[in-house]
Amino acid sequence: MIQLKTPEQIEIMKVAGRITGETLLVAKELIREGITTKEIDDKIRTYIKKCGAKPTFLGYGGFPGSACISVNNEVIHGIPSHKKILKNGDIVKIDVGAYWHGFTGDSAATFGVGEISEEAKRLIEATKESFYKGIEAIEKTPNPRLGDVGFAIENHVKGYGYSVVREFVGHGVGQALHEDPNVPNFGTQGRGVRIYPGMTLAIEPMVNQGTHEVRLLNDGWGVVTADGKLSAHYEHSIAVTDNGVILLTKVD
Repeated sequence: MIQLKTPEQIEIMKVAGRITGETLLVAKELIREGITTKEIDDKIRTYIKKCGAKPTFLGYGGFPGSACISVNNEVIHGIPSHKKILKNGDIVKIDVGAYWHGFTGDSAATFGVGEISEEAKRLIEATKESFYKGIEAIEKTPNPRLGDVGFAIENHVKGYGYSVVREFVGHGVGQALHEDPNVPNFGTQGRGVRIYPGMTLAIEPMVNQGTHEVRLLNDGWGVVTADGKLSAHYEHSIAVTDNGVILLTKVD
Protein backbone atom coordinates (compact mmCIF):
# COMPACT_ATOMS: atom_id res chain seq x y z
CA MET A 1 0.00 0.00 0.00
CA ILE A 2 1.33 3.43 -0.94
CA GLN A 3 1.47 5.79 2.02
CA LEU A 4 0.89 9.41 1.07
CA LYS A 5 2.66 11.75 3.48
CA THR A 6 1.12 14.81 5.12
CA PRO A 7 2.87 18.19 4.89
CA GLU A 8 3.89 17.73 8.53
CA GLN A 9 5.46 14.36 7.80
CA ILE A 10 7.31 15.78 4.81
CA GLU A 11 8.79 18.44 7.10
CA ILE A 12 10.18 15.67 9.31
CA MET A 13 11.50 13.90 6.23
CA LYS A 14 13.30 17.10 5.23
CA VAL A 15 15.34 16.88 8.43
CA ALA A 16 16.05 13.16 7.99
CA GLY A 17 16.98 13.94 4.40
CA ARG A 18 19.27 16.80 5.33
CA ILE A 19 21.17 14.61 7.79
CA THR A 20 21.42 11.89 5.15
CA GLY A 21 22.71 14.33 2.54
CA GLU A 22 25.22 15.87 4.92
CA THR A 23 26.48 12.40 5.79
CA LEU A 24 27.12 11.69 2.13
CA LEU A 25 29.17 14.88 1.90
CA VAL A 26 31.17 13.81 4.96
CA ALA A 27 31.89 10.50 3.23
CA LYS A 28 32.91 12.27 0.02
CA GLU A 29 35.57 14.24 1.89
CA LEU A 30 37.01 11.03 3.34
CA ILE A 31 37.57 9.31 0.02
CA ARG A 32 41.27 9.00 -0.79
CA GLU A 33 43.80 6.41 -1.78
CA GLY A 34 44.72 4.10 1.10
CA ILE A 35 41.58 4.47 3.23
CA THR A 36 39.48 1.38 3.90
CA THR A 37 35.74 1.25 3.36
CA LYS A 38 35.38 0.28 7.02
CA GLU A 39 37.08 3.50 8.09
CA ILE A 40 34.64 5.47 5.97
CA ASP A 41 31.72 3.54 7.44
CA ASP A 42 32.88 4.23 11.00
CA LYS A 43 32.97 7.99 10.30
CA ILE A 44 29.53 7.80 8.72
CA ARG A 45 28.10 6.11 11.80
CA THR A 46 29.71 8.69 14.10
CA TYR A 47 28.34 11.63 12.11
CA ILE A 48 24.77 10.32 11.94
CA LYS A 49 24.71 9.69 15.70
CA LYS A 50 26.22 13.14 16.34
CA CYS A 51 23.19 14.58 14.53
CA GLY A 52 20.84 12.78 16.92
CA ALA A 53 19.75 10.28 14.28
CA LYS A 54 20.30 6.56 13.72
CA PRO A 55 22.02 4.87 10.76
CA THR A 56 19.07 3.36 8.90
CA PHE A 57 21.10 0.63 7.23
CA LEU A 58 22.84 -0.67 10.36
CA GLY A 59 21.24 -4.03 11.17
CA TYR A 60 18.66 -3.68 8.39
CA GLY A 61 17.96 -7.28 7.41
CA GLY A 62 21.18 -8.12 9.22
CA PHE A 63 23.38 -5.70 7.23
CA PRO A 64 26.57 -5.10 9.27
CA GLY A 65 27.43 -1.55 8.14
CA SER A 66 26.00 1.95 8.46
CA ALA A 67 26.42 2.47 4.72
CA CYS A 68 26.68 0.35 1.61
CA ILE A 69 30.09 1.05 0.06
CA SER A 70 30.60 -0.55 -3.34
CA VAL A 71 33.75 -0.27 -5.46
CA ASN A 72 34.20 -0.41 -9.25
CA ASN A 73 32.17 -3.35 -10.62
CA GLU A 74 30.21 -3.66 -7.38
CA VAL A 75 26.78 -2.22 -8.10
CA ILE A 76 25.20 -1.96 -4.63
CA HIS A 77 25.20 -3.34 -1.08
CA GLY A 78 28.96 -3.56 -0.63
CA ILE A 79 29.82 -4.48 2.96
CA PRO A 80 32.37 -2.09 4.54
CA SER A 81 35.61 -3.92 5.29
CA HIS A 82 39.11 -3.30 6.63
CA LYS A 83 40.30 -5.49 3.75
CA LYS A 84 38.81 -3.22 1.09
CA ILE A 85 41.40 -0.48 0.56
CA LEU A 86 40.70 2.28 -1.96
CA LYS A 87 43.26 2.92 -4.66
CA ASN A 88 43.82 5.62 -7.25
CA GLY A 89 41.42 5.26 -10.17
CA ASP A 90 38.67 3.45 -8.26
CA ILE A 91 35.07 4.61 -8.34
CA VAL A 92 33.17 4.28 -5.07
CA LYS A 93 29.43 4.16 -4.53
CA ILE A 94 28.23 5.22 -1.10
CA ASP A 95 24.58 4.61 -0.18
CA VAL A 96 23.40 5.85 3.21
CA GLY A 97 20.29 6.65 5.25
CA ALA A 98 19.59 8.51 8.50
CA TYR A 99 16.52 7.72 10.62
CA TRP A 100 15.15 10.72 12.52
CA HIS A 101 11.89 11.05 14.49
CA GLY A 102 10.24 8.10 12.78
CA PHE A 103 11.31 8.76 9.18
CA THR A 104 14.33 8.04 7.06
CA GLY A 105 16.24 9.54 4.19
CA ASP A 106 18.04 7.47 1.56
CA SER A 107 20.70 8.81 -0.79
CA ALA A 108 23.64 7.57 -2.85
CA ALA A 109 26.34 8.91 -5.14
CA THR A 110 29.43 7.69 -6.97
CA PHE A 111 32.83 9.28 -6.34
CA GLY A 112 36.25 8.93 -7.92
CA VAL A 113 39.44 8.14 -6.01
CA GLY A 114 42.27 10.40 -7.21
CA GLU A 115 42.53 10.46 -10.99
CA ILE A 116 39.89 8.32 -12.66
CA SER A 117 39.54 7.43 -16.33
CA GLU A 118 37.50 9.49 -18.77
CA GLU A 119 35.29 6.44 -19.27
CA ALA A 120 34.55 6.32 -15.54
CA LYS A 121 33.82 10.07 -15.44
CA ARG A 122 31.41 9.67 -18.34
CA LEU A 123 29.58 6.82 -16.61
CA ILE A 124 29.25 8.75 -13.34
CA GLU A 125 27.96 11.86 -15.10
CA ALA A 126 25.48 9.95 -17.27
CA THR A 127 24.07 8.22 -14.19
CA LYS A 128 23.58 11.52 -12.36
CA GLU A 129 22.02 13.10 -15.45
CA SER A 130 19.58 10.21 -15.77
CA PHE A 131 18.27 10.86 -12.25
CA TYR A 132 17.40 14.43 -13.20
CA LYS A 133 15.75 13.21 -16.40
CA GLY A 134 13.50 11.12 -14.16
CA ILE A 135 12.63 14.16 -12.02
CA GLU A 136 11.94 16.17 -15.17
CA ALA A 137 9.50 13.48 -16.29
CA ILE A 138 7.53 13.93 -13.06
CA GLU A 139 7.43 17.70 -13.30
CA LYS A 140 6.77 18.08 -17.02
CA THR A 141 4.49 15.14 -17.82
CA PRO A 142 0.75 15.71 -17.32
CA ASN A 143 -0.53 13.13 -14.81
CA PRO A 144 2.84 11.37 -14.63
CA ARG A 145 3.27 7.68 -13.99
CA LEU A 146 6.24 5.64 -12.82
CA GLY A 147 6.67 4.34 -16.35
CA ASP A 148 7.41 7.90 -17.47
CA VAL A 149 10.20 8.12 -14.89
CA GLY A 150 11.75 4.78 -15.76
CA PHE A 151 11.53 5.46 -19.50
CA ALA A 152 13.28 8.82 -19.11
CA ILE A 153 16.11 7.28 -17.06
CA GLU A 154 16.74 4.31 -19.32
CA ASN A 155 16.38 6.30 -22.53
CA HIS A 156 19.06 8.71 -21.35
CA VAL A 157 21.66 6.10 -20.40
CA LYS A 158 21.02 4.07 -23.55
CA GLY A 159 22.13 7.13 -25.47
CA TYR A 160 25.56 6.61 -23.91
CA GLY A 161 25.56 2.90 -24.72
CA TYR A 162 24.97 1.95 -21.08
CA SER A 163 22.34 -0.25 -19.45
CA VAL A 164 20.21 0.07 -16.32
CA VAL A 165 20.11 -2.68 -13.72
CA ARG A 166 16.73 -4.41 -13.76
CA GLU A 167 16.93 -6.79 -10.80
CA PHE A 168 17.13 -3.91 -8.31
CA VAL A 169 14.99 -0.78 -8.40
CA GLY A 170 14.07 2.36 -6.48
CA HIS A 171 11.24 2.40 -3.98
CA GLY A 172 8.94 4.36 -1.76
CA VAL A 173 10.58 5.72 1.38
CA GLY A 174 9.31 7.17 4.65
CA GLN A 175 8.72 5.49 7.98
CA ALA A 176 10.37 2.43 6.46
CA LEU A 177 13.43 2.33 4.24
CA HIS A 178 11.55 0.37 1.59
CA GLU A 179 7.89 1.18 1.04
CA ASP A 180 5.52 0.76 -1.90
CA PRO A 181 5.75 1.39 -4.78
CA ASN A 182 8.74 -0.08 -6.56
CA VAL A 183 10.34 2.51 -8.85
CA PRO A 184 12.08 0.79 -11.79
CA ASN A 185 14.73 2.61 -13.81
CA PHE A 186 13.04 1.39 -16.97
CA GLY A 187 9.46 1.45 -18.18
CA THR A 188 6.90 2.49 -20.75
CA GLN A 189 5.62 6.04 -21.02
CA GLY A 190 2.07 6.42 -19.74
CA ARG A 191 2.14 3.12 -17.87
CA GLY A 192 2.60 2.16 -14.24
CA VAL A 193 1.46 3.66 -10.94
CA ARG A 194 0.14 7.22 -11.10
CA ILE A 195 2.31 9.73 -9.22
CA TYR A 196 0.38 11.90 -6.74
CA PRO A 197 1.29 14.71 -4.33
CA GLY A 198 2.25 13.22 -0.98
CA MET A 199 4.27 10.40 -2.48
CA THR A 200 7.84 10.11 -1.20
CA LEU A 201 10.18 8.08 -3.36
CA ALA A 202 13.81 7.03 -3.52
CA ILE A 203 14.75 7.29 -7.19
CA GLU A 204 18.09 5.60 -7.81
CA PRO A 205 19.51 4.84 -11.24
CA MET A 206 22.03 1.98 -11.16
CA VAL A 207 23.85 2.12 -14.48
CA ASN A 208 26.31 -0.39 -15.94
CA GLN A 209 28.92 0.16 -18.64
CA GLY A 210 28.08 -3.19 -20.17
CA THR A 211 25.30 -5.70 -19.64
CA HIS A 212 22.44 -4.99 -17.25
CA GLU A 213 22.92 -8.44 -15.75
CA VAL A 214 24.28 -8.74 -12.22
CA ARG A 215 25.18 -11.47 -9.78
CA LEU A 216 25.11 -11.80 -5.99
CA LEU A 217 28.38 -12.27 -4.11
CA ASN A 218 28.90 -15.14 -1.69
CA ASP A 219 28.52 -12.79 1.29
CA GLY A 220 24.82 -12.60 0.44
CA TRP A 221 24.84 -8.81 0.09
CA GLY A 222 27.20 -7.40 -2.52
CA VAL A 223 25.93 -7.24 -6.09
CA VAL A 224 28.40 -7.02 -9.00
CA THR A 225 28.12 -6.63 -12.75
CA ALA A 226 28.01 -9.99 -14.53
CA ASP A 227 30.67 -8.91 -17.04
CA GLY A 228 33.02 -7.23 -14.56
CA LYS A 229 32.57 -3.77 -16.06
CA LEU A 230 32.04 -0.60 -14.01
CA SER A 231 28.74 0.45 -12.46
CA ALA A 232 27.58 3.82 -11.07
CA HIS A 233 24.76 4.75 -8.69
CA TYR A 234 22.97 8.02 -7.92
CA GLU A 235 20.00 8.48 -5.59
CA HIS A 236 17.92 11.06 -3.77
CA SER A 237 14.80 10.75 -1.66
CA ILE A 238 12.12 13.04 -3.08
CA ALA A 239 8.70 14.32 -2.08
CA VAL A 240 6.06 15.04 -4.70
CA THR A 241 4.00 18.11 -3.79
CA ASP A 242 1.41 20.33 -5.43
CA ASN A 243 4.24 22.77 -6.10
CA GLY A 244 6.65 20.31 -7.66
CA VAL A 245 9.32 17.88 -6.53
CA ILE A 246 11.41 18.44 -3.39
CA LEU A 247 14.82 16.73 -3.27
CA LEU A 248 14.81 15.82 0.40
CA THR A 249 18.42 14.59 0.56
CA LYS A 250 20.14 17.20 -1.61
CA VAL A 251 22.31 19.57 0.44
CA ASP A 252 25.26 20.43 -1.82
